[in-house]
Amino acid sequence: MSVTKWILRFEVIVVALNADAHWRDSARPVKFFIWDGRAAFPVVIFLMHISWWTFAITFFLIIFLSILNRYGLTPIVFARALRTFIAGKRKLAIPWWMS
Repeated sequence: MSVTKWILRFEVIVVALNADAHWRDSARPVKFFIWDGRAAFPVVIFLMHISWWTFAITFFLIIFLSILNRYGLTPIVFARALRTFIAGKRKLAIPWWMS
């Protein structure tokens, strides 16, 4: 089977699977196979500069993002939680230089 026939066959299958798709499905997160779409960014960087260290960075970033995804966190939510953890629980209403 030629590549173009396979691509057309794949498109027909995708259209058949998504025939009942609704507008509410547009808010679903982007997936790159089984990984979150954000994990595809390190892969693109690796493909642009193929070396062992970019492979290692890509591998560890995909593992890290998969762990975050397993616990239901996005990288932005994780960064906010990390910032809150570093800042501590005590929030001052009046700055220290005004008291």
